[in-house]
Amino acid sequence: MTLGLYISVPFCRTKCSYCNFASDVFSRSAHENYVNRVVEDIHAAHANTERLGCVLPETVDSIYLGGGTPSILESDQLRRIFRAVNDHFAVTADAECTVECAPGTLTPARIETLLACGVNRVSLGVQSFVDREAQSVGRLHKRTAVLEEISRLRSAGIRNINIDLIAGLPHQTEPSWKYSLNETLAVGVPHISVYMLEVDEDSRLGRELIAGGTRYHAHFVPNDEATADFYLQTCETFNAAGVPQYEISNFARPDGESRHNQKYWTRQSYLGFGVDAHSMLPASGGAHCEALRFSTPESLDAYLDKTASTVSTVSESAALEESFFLGLRLNRGVDLKSLRADFGQMVAIHEPAIQEALRNGLLVAEAETIRLTPRGRLLSNEVFARFLADGMAGTRSA
Repeated sequence: MTLGLYISVPFCRTKCSYCNFASDVFSRSAHENYVNRVVEDIHAAHANTERLGCVLPETVDSIYLGGGTPSILESDQLRRIFRAVNDHFAVTADAECTVECAPGTLTPARIETLLACGVNRVSLGVQSFVDREAQSVGRLHKRTAVLEEISRLRSAGIRNINIDLIAGLPHQTEPSWKYSLNETLAVGVPHISVYMLEVDEDSRLGRELIAGGTRYHAHFVPNDEATADFYLQTCETFNAAGVPQYEISNFARPDGESRHNQKYWTRQSYLGFGVDAHSMLPASGGAHCEALRFSTPESLDAYLDKTASTVSTVSESAALEESFFLGLRLNRGVDLKSLRADFGQMVAIHEPAIQEALRNGLLVAEAETIRLTPRGRLLSNEVFARFLADGMAGTRSA
């Protein structure tokens, strides 16, 4: 059994208007205090997980620094984080090591640091190749910077690159979205993530849209129907270009799939460090407890003050539910025969939900496999809700 590590870096040069993550702009002194705290947690990982009652695999085959913008940390801070990881875990020689970077932060010196840390994969938060769209939500880069930095990464030997795009940004139109898709294909990266704009109370743009206001270019945001069309256009364009969809939001050339993210979707073990970091590890014992999920506080102050993590036990029935709604994210779908081998007759409980989704054209069945239809992907949250009951068996702080 191998382990994936996730390290949260909640710092940005500026806060994008669409962002609903636990990240913001902080001082350099906050960066230093935070790195010290993360390194401390890495040192204590084995003792902490043992205290929680988890099984912690020793071998790490994926590391992911997400944010925020990890690439704004100082070189010494990045090196200290990776040194701590390598001191306390057995990292495989072929481990996938990803760092999320904002275009405009990848100087030659920063790329040299990434290489020294063992980074072999970079995820670029491009969001749009149309400068007006990117700038309308607070992105600081321009299209030319993205192209320059992709070239710089490749020259340094980092060719495993992901590009993030967002469908539904202010000022976006069908022609401008097509332009971003074509530009993305033209640079030939092995992996592309495409997200539809989330409208909720956790972002400035989301709150403005809900209120019907005009700040943050909210009145130029495409409607839901247009955004859904952009998503369908994405699937058609990338699949035809040899970059097939393998998950609701992700597309990859052959052998370009994200190893780390697949741990989430296939319920493998992962351990998170830092603000709002989530973990799932097998339980070391106890009746009706298949695994433990735990998460750190969402605020920087609470994390630095060592506020307790929230811990949830995952029962066998909850594990089955997760196997459905996480597995259905993948284009390959869910193998019912495999689920029956793992969970026995419990699988039959979900047969009514499966049949209803099949009748409504949200799922398609092929032998013992069920998978989302294109319409089902657009309405995926509705499908997933059909497989949820109580979820977690219990929640506590630790």
